[in-house]
Amino acid sequence: MFFRLLSACLSVFLLCAQALAADMAAQDGFEVLPTSKTHEALVSDTRAAIKANGLIVVTQAGPTKAAASRGITIPGNVVIGAFNNDFAVKVLATSTAAMIEAPIRFYVTENQDGTATLSYKRPSFVFAPYAPEGGDALAVLAKELDEIFARVAVAATQ
Repeated sequence: MFFRLLSACLSVFLLCAQALAADMAAQDGFEVLPTSKTHEALVSDTRAAIKANGLIVVTQAGPTKAAASRGITIPGNVVIGAFNNDFAVKVLATSTAAMIEAPIRFYVTENQDGTATLSYKRPSFVFAPYAPEGGDALAVLAKELDEIFARVAVAATQ
C-alpha cells in the first residue's frame, strides 16, 4: 500500500514538474513570440520597448525568485503590466467595467532550452467582453492598443 501511494505521489510530482517546464503555447486571443534571447534579456528589452512605445510599466511580478527562496526551482516567469493614463481616461469614458483589465499584460517565460518567449493577449481580445457597454469607441481604443502592443512585441523580440 505504501509503495502504491509513493508511486502515485511521484507520478503527480512528475506531471507538475513537466507542466512547470512547458514552453508557452498559443491560446485563443494570444500572441506568442518565441525568441533566442535569455529570459533576463527579454524582460529588460520588453520593459524598454514598452517605454519607447509610449506606455508605462505599471506592474511587474513573477514567482521565480520567491519560489527559489523556498528551495523550488522553476523557469523564469514574469508578468509585466503596461498602460498609460491617457488610455485609462479614454477607456473610462467608454466603460467603467473595462478598466478592471488595465494594465494589460505581457508575459515573459523561460523555455526549456534556456531561451525566452514573449506572450500577450491582444487588447481587442481583452476588452471584447465590454463591447456592449463600450461600443465602437472602446473597439477603436482596443485596436489602437493592439497596434502599440504589436510594436512593443516586435521591438522586444528582435
